[in-house]
Amino acid sequence: MARLLTKSCFLKGRSSCAPGPILLRAYSSGNGDSEYLQKSIVPTMHFQKSLPRLPVPKLEDTIKRYLNAQRPLLDDEQFSKTEQLASSFQNGVGKELHEELVLQDKQNKHTSYISGPWFDMYLCAREPIVLNSNPFMSFTPDPKPEYNDQLLRATNMTVSAMRFLKTIRAGYLEPEIFHLNPAKSDTQKFKKLIRLVPSSLSWYGAYMVNAYPLDMSQYFRLFNSTRIPKLNKDELMTDERGRHLLVLRKGNFYVFDVLDKDGNIVKASEIHAHLKHILSDSGPAPELPLGYLTSENRNTWALVRQKLLNNGNEEALRRIDSAVFCLCLDEFPTRDRIHLSHNMLHGSGLNRWFDKSFSIIMTGDGTAAINFEHSWGDGVAVLRFQNEIFKDSTERHSVSPQSVPAAVDSSKAVQKLTFNLDDSLKAAVSEARKKFDALVASLTIEAMEFKRGGKEFLKTQKLSPDAVSQLSFQMAFLRQYGQTTATYESCSTAAFKHGRTETIRPASIYTKKCSEAFVKNLSKHTPAELKEMLHDCSKYHGQLTKEAAMGQGFDRHLFALLGGFAPVVPDGFGVGYGVHDDWIGCNVSAYPARDVKQFVQCVYQSLEDIFKVLEDKRVNK
Repeated sequence: MARLLTKSCFLKGRSSCAPGPILLRAYSSGNGDSEYLQKSIVPTMHFQKSLPRLPVPKLEDTIKRYLNAQRPLLDDEQFSKTEQLASSFQNGVGKELHEELVLQDKQNKHTSYISGPWFDMYLCAREPIVLNSNPFMSFTPDPKPEYNDQLLRATNMTVSAMRFLKTIRAGYLEPEIFHLNPAKSDTQKFKKLIRLVPSSLSWYGAYMVNAYPLDMSQYFRLFNSTRIPKLNKDELMTDERGRHLLVLRKGNFYVFDVLDKDGNIVKASEIHAHLKHILSDSGPAPELPLGYLTSENRNTWALVRQKLLNNGNEEALRRIDSAVFCLCLDEFPTRDRIHLSHNMLHGSGLNRWFDKSFSIIMTGDGTAAINFEHSWGDGVAVLRFQNEIFKDSTERHSVSPQSVPAAVDSSKAVQKLTFNLDDSLKAAVSEARKKFDALVASLTIEAMEFKRGGKEFLKTQKLSPDAVSQLSFQMAFLRQYGQTTATYESCSTAAFKHGRTETIRPASIYTKKCSEAFVKNLSKHTPAELKEMLHDCSKYHGQLTKEAAMGQGFDRHLFALLGGFAPVVPDGFGVGYGVHDDWIGCNVSAYPARDVKQFVQCVYQSLEDIFKVLEDKRVNK
């Protein structure tokens, strides 16, 4: 059965998991200190010790939720058979596995029951991480057009990224908190009080005023980190001693220090000079760009990497792995949204190192995005980083169009990495390139912008913008294929210690009924009846979202029991979407088995139909 993998905020690959509705507070203003983004009076990790543990759901609740998700997908005979199998599992081997999981969870109170299995799931996966795992999130342009020059923006973002690094390591980054009553909890008075509460009790103090601190254990992996390919299971490596930035241009690798020996950020004018030096390098692209290897099957890459180490490339690889992050400077401008999506999701492979924890990719016209390796963490940490450095780099420019790069000898400060490749290594790079080209050539992406309305209008109708978006995908699939399909929307469980994600299953008996009414029997229903169905869908989706955020879904529980968790199928759609104040946009990706353009048109038509009903004056008198 075809499936939909949906993701709010950003387009992603086929089988990875990241938060959907992400609980984030507004990003903070700087305090004028050029070394830091902010100096929070509440230490960054103040709440970490007292975060609640992710609950293991009751097995009977998990089975019930699982069956609720299967009901819209199956006919009566299929569902009856599924009920029998689920009951047999619940009263047999499932019960034994659940008891074992609960016991194991009690013995590992320092973490969550899903943390270990989830790391293993990513790190043991052997398929390429390109398209299958790594997502991207794009930046909006700098509001001041003259600052979207590639050199200027790359310099400003690099400086802001280093401020973030210093802020998080100094414990000055404001803790991530979801405020249900900001007037009480997002205040200086609350911060001054809560910082005096011991870390072992601080979460409870926040809870008393309806504030929910989020897990921040993933943040340390942002910098100086990489995924190392190993046979059968990869490893994550973090080396905080690294003081240098990795820059890729035309498939060439450059490194230079962005922190001095005392840990201070190198002057912006010097970073400006070094990046200008790299951009002015007239040397050709390497005949065999090494970055393609990071797009290989992980076991293949593991064997090739060992050959690279044995062939005298240990120091060059160490410099890549320990770099604070990767900056990819592409030569060409961005043509349109589709080109942007393809480039930031995979690019040509020439100018990427997909194993780094994250890369800032910047095209010739200053269009920027983050592509990140997914095993170490989810979107919460990356999105916070993105929000903070966008704000800092656009409001506190380190260099301007009038700035003159420092008069330093960048040819000495910037090291261009070289690699020793024998015939077998050259053949490996060439083979990786062929596989990469074939893989990305099979991917189709289409985009849509629905300008009739967005979240502001939907809120006036007392409807969840996310629920309406998800419903439009259900309608579109029914319109195109005549059936309801399994759908995956991920939700953050960062409200718990070492929480990762849980799945929302948007396809329900409510979305099926509503979709069939709109698509097959529109004339048989009054606007009032249709609107009531929309509200039923929204209410149930809200219930699913709340359950998932509170660790009460069924996917992760079954996954931890090694029960019924399946990968996303290759003939589904990947939907990245965002609901803005007055418009709704989405990117849809798929392999050739699916007609993406038609699906996008069906989504647009579904939203048209929904908004037409909502705007009907007969209903809204």
